[in-house]
Amino acid sequence: MVFITQFWKSAQPEACAGRGWARNFAVLVIGVMLSMSFMPSVKAASVAYAANGATAQLTQLRTERTDDGIYLSASVAFELPHVVEDALLKGIALFFVVEVDIYRDRWYWTDQRVGGSARTIRLAYQPLTRRWRVNIGSGLIGASSGLRATFNQNYDTLPEAMSAVQRVARWKVAEQADIRSGTEHNLTFSFKLDLSQLPRPFQIGVAGQRDWRIVIESTQPLVLITSHSAESEKESATEGAR
Repeated sequence: MVFITQFWKSAQPEACAGRGWARNFAVLVIGVMLSMSFMPSVKAASVAYAANGATAQLTQLRTERTDDGIYLSASVAFELPHVVEDALLKGIALFFVVEVDIYRDRWYWTDQRVGGSARTIRLAYQPLTRRWRVNIGSGLIGASSGLRATFNQNYDTLPEAMSAVQRVARWKVAEQADIRSGTEHNLTFSFKLDLSQLPRPFQIGVAGQRDWRIVIESTQPLVLITSHSAESEKESATEGAR
């Protein structure tokens, strides 16, 4: 009696191919991890952009330390596209959101958020009076809460109203105790047109349109200027008079 054992020649090459694929994949993963470890940190980078192609930038950002907290002053510059201005004239109110976050640098872990604030700015045209109205409220508009305005002002022209929208004067963003001396901190500033606050049918119409995307972002080291409370109050009053 003769026993015949079949030998599959292709088995060994396939096993080798499988091991080779696993080895190549492991090398690829290690290479990606190493390349990420040598990538420069983005937290110290500064970015200011607008996706609508128009000139939009952060023209000024100043942070100061006073006896009662950390205050921020900033200015942004951009031109409203014609389609956006046309919507305003038709009675569509625009909502702009300004957000500031302060992070404490930690080399051993992700940076710790130690302060920050947000505000919402509403810009609307009043056809009966032919005037522009700006409402500024603290925080973001939630699903169940409207804008709780702390500042209301009427303007005769759109450029005057836009000046109030594009400027932040002495805005308290953190407490003095939140900033630890001798430690590096980074500040993230963002300004955007909040499309989620537009009427629902209007949101569908403007979705994906570049003219409606107005976004400015900047991340940079926190540099504090020490000033006395009396001087800060005087400067704040001067800004308000303007």
